[in-house]
Order: sequence, then structure tokens, then C-alpha cells
Amino acid sequence: CSKDGPTSQPRLRTLPPGDSQERSDSPEICHYEKSFHRHSAAPNYTHCGLFGDPHLRTFTDTFQTCKVQGAWPLIDNNYLNVQVTNTPVLPGSSATATSKLTIIFKSFQECVDQKVYQAEMDELPAAFADGSKNGGDKHGANSLKITEKVSGQHIEIQAKYIGTTIVVRQVGRYLTFAVRMPEEVVNAVEDRDSQGLYLCLRGCPLNQQIDFQTIRSAQATEGRARRKGPSLQAPPEAFTYETATAKCREKLPVEDLYFQSCVFDLLTTGDVNFMLAAYYAFEDVKMLHSNKDKLHLYERTRDLAPGNMAPSGMSSALWVALLCLSQCWLCLL
Repeated sequence: CSKDGPTSQPRLRTLPPGDSQERSDSPEICHYEKSFHRHSAAPNYTHCGLFGDPHLRTFTDTFQTCKVQGAWPLIDNNYLNVQVTNTPVLPGSSATATSKLTIIFKSFQECVDQKVYQAEMDELPAAFADGSKNGGDKHGANSLKITEKVSGQHIEIQAKYIGTTIVVRQVGRYLTFAVRMPEEVVNAVEDRDSQGLYLCLRGCPLNQQIDFQTIRSAQATEGRARRKGPSLQAPPEAFTYETATAKCREKLPVEDLYFQSCVFDLLTTGDVNFMLAAYYAFEDVKMLHSNKDKLHLYERTRDLAPGNMAPSGMSSALWVALLCLSQCWLCLL
């Protein structure tokens, strides 16, 4: 940085002399939607998101809560790679959250050079690792752009050459990720047998998945059964099931899986920022998901009661009563 004041923006040096930042003569191949001819069917877009403790919504609208501590591939296809690193929220806790995110856009024809974007806790850059804000020196460089929506909290990456939008946020100390991508790009892989293990496509491995209902039961009884074996370290702020649901309902009035994720995270971590992470994750779904009828997800859509209420939406009193009956039954056995 210059001591004499602001220097020129990195994006000014990423295009050949004489070119403007807003080019209208980029090759058609560098604009995914424009490359479709009139007689071709419109592309089908899919969505994937990762947020919170962490909770994953895959390209097929499967919703999972996972452990996945350490580095894991989120997306891996012919055009880009996304990797996340999840770290424990509390010492000795199985609760993890995303502390680092790396996105690699691969060089593509005359559109973009290879670009790397990296974000970590308390560091959400508004530029690629090389300081640029677009795809480099190629003719269609502006088909890849970074836009800062809220300084240090929210960035958006538009990759028009592959019809893809990526949203990265920092909420509290941790990161959230959301993407809108055409199915054609999602499935653009060279080796289908060895790949496809990335989380957005296949979901978390079975040994990394957390049973939502089992954990909720354990959380609800945690305060009454600490003497029965080891338990998670107490969170910095103690939420009961009732206070957690009340807090989450402030931002998420529909008791879908985003609401349940919020309750889960407040009980597990005690960090109210996880409520905001669930809220913003759903806001990103509303912006990025192409099917507005699939915004809300529920645990068992086959068993929905009239009025589109999920079974998990039962009153807390009934839920506690059933839990007590099950405990009494175990005592009798």
C-alpha cells in the first residue's frame, strides 16, 4: 500500500490497454445464457448451500447436518473447485463450522484465466488472491467478477461464462456458502466413477452425517442428564429448547429445516450468530433457487399434516411429554 494515498484499483490492470471494465464485445461463449440458441431449451439451474454447524443443502435438495471436520471438497467439476475447512466451534465439541473457503476457477478458453478466491475467519476479501476482481487478461475477462455487497460480510461472484453465481458471507466468526449453477455445469466431470464424492453433489458420507432427531433429543435432555456419561462442553450462553425455538422464530417463522437447524445450532453452540447464519442461508436460497416451490424443506415431506406443517413442528410441550414417556418406558424395562 502507498503511504501517499490510494493506489489504482487492481481491476484496472487486468484488461488490455484501451478496454473498458464494462465490455460489450465479449465472445458469446463467455456468456452461458446467451450461448443458447432460440430453439434450445433453457438451462435448468440447481442450488447448493453450506452454513452453520454445518448444514448442507445439496444440488438435489437433500438436507443434511454433518460433522465433516477438516478440509472437504464442496464442488469439483471441469470448471471450478470449491473446498471448505471446518473447525470445532468449542474445544472438545463435535460441533464444527466453516472457517476457510477456497474457490478455484479454472482457465476457460478465451474467457478467463485461472483465478483463486480464498476467505477465512475475519478475512472476506473483495478480490481474488492476485488482487484482481475479474477473469484476467483474456477477451472475456468480465464474464467473471467479484462484487462486494457488505464490506467484510458479504461478497458475490458472478461467473457468467458458466452461468454460475456464488455468495459467500461471514456471519459471526464463520463462513457460509451458496451457489446457483446449471445442471450441465454440475455434471461436467471427466471421470464419473472416481469423482462425484464432493458434498454438494453426493452429500456427506454416512459416517459423517448427524441424525437430526437423535441429537435434538440428546440436546433437550442434556441439562437433566449430565451425570449419565460424558457430554458436550457447556456453550457460552445456555439455551433451552423453548428459548432456542423462540429466538429462531424471530427470523425464521416457518418451522422448516432451516428453523430446525437454527434451534440445533443454538442448543449446541450457544452462539446467536448461528441464528443469523440460518436466516441468511434461507435468504440466499430465495435469491438463488430456481424453483420457488422448493424453498422450504421438511424432515419427512411424506408425513406432512394438513396445512403443510412438518412433524417436527409439534408443540414443545407435546414433544417433551413424549420424551418423558419414552424415558419412563426405558426405566420399566
